[in-house]
Amino acid sequence: MKNISRRKKIMTGAFCTALLTAVSGTAVLLNTVSAEVADAPAEKVSSQTVSLQLADGPFGTPNGESGMAKSMRQYNGDSVGWIRIEGTKVDNPLVQCEDNDFYLSMGFNHKPYRAGTVFMDFRNLFGFGQENWSDNLILYGHNMANNEMFGSLRRYRQDLTYYQTHQFIDLYSNFEHATYVICALPITYGGADADWRYWDMEEFKNEEEFNTYMKYAKDQSVTKIDVDVKYGDKLLTLSTCYSDADNSRFLVIARKLRDGETAETFANS
Repeated sequence: MKNISRRKKIMTGAFCTALLTAVSGTAVLLNTVSAEVADAPAEKVSSQTVSLQLADGPFGTPNGESGMAKSMRQYNGDSVGWIRIEGTKVDNPLVQCEDNDFYLSMGFNHKPYRAGTVFMDFRNLFGFGQENWSDNLILYGHNMANNEMFGSLRRYRQDLTYYQTHQFIDLYSNFEHATYVICALPITYGGADADWRYWDMEEFKNEEEFNTYMKYAKDQSVTKIDVDVKYGDKLLTLSTCYSDADNSRFLVIARKLRDGETAETFANS
């Protein structure tokens, strides 16, 4: 119960309502966050639609932080990376702090913001070396009606063919990049008395615990996804609200591509 109390805002419906916020749709395109964001018009910064031009260069490198990652961290010391799902509105900076409360209603610029910021569970390990990352990286984002944060994830459950053209998630740490393929889209209860407490499953003690997690996820998935998952695969879980009425959550669960796998591997399977 101790961990639940630290995440009490996540486990209640108070912040799960899909809020339509009147914000500018203009993105602040960054090459150096500390300069351009600080100098951007207030309405642009407040929209939090900051977008990295990742094609211009790596966000992080295996040899250390890139200039891009350093700039992000100088602007916000909690910055740990970036998440992107090609062709969707999920294209967000990623933060992590000492609890799971602060960024529920705080923007990347540390100003109050109803949509919050996409954040990683405070217990996750996400530093140098992917082999040292947690077994299951858990990210939280509000289900915003204007598709900010994780609002656009609803498309996966509204259109069951949507997955076919949006299978992959790109995750950037301050040091490197990994690609994940979606393997389950479950809807589950998010209350403190839940039997399947996905938010407490950052690390798996053994194969049985891993298999239990994935069996439930696959059984509760809104559509069957023919992607195999096995013990030892690194997982990524995106969590957003589904319904205030029953305190439910919609999850997008993916596994990291294995050595030798590419997007073409799945296109040709």
